Amino acid sequence: MHIWVDADATPNTIKQILFRAAERVQVPVTLVANCPLAVPPSRWIRAVQVASGFDVADAHIVQAAAPGDLVVTADIPLAAEVVAKGCVALNPRGERYTEENIRQRLNMRDFLDTLRGSGVDTGGPPAFSAADRQAFANQLDRLLVKVHASKS
Repeated sequence: MHIWVDADATPNTIKQILFRAAERVQVPVTLVANCPLAVPPSRWIRAVQVASGFDVADAHIVQAAAPGDLVVTADIPLAAEVVAKGCVALNPRGERYTEENIRQRLNMRDFLDTLRGSGVDTGGPPAFSAADRQAFANQLDRLLVKVHASKS
């Protein structure tokens, strides 16, 4: 398993959780963004800077990720692409995207986008909380335990 992170919008607290997990279970973590990223020195952690542009980081992740990899993203279209490719997708709030729920998430995203386009204020997501951080850490641990168990 390789962990790919859509790093432009991933909160720093989530990146720190991923850095600790990479060292603990010795799994490669790659952060992908269109700006320079600081990562701790580690043989398990690296950052990739892609060119600026719409969805360039997403395209890099889709191309590089392989079935069984984990992709951390809040970007629902990216999640849909990697789930279709056989990857596991997890958002920074600990919600897992699956083949069963991704179509509904895409439809809701498109519906809200249409509302915003017609001038309706749909608000935004709630502020990132300690509960979100904990939900992410718990879900990540469950996924990593499952992968580790399958290796044994």
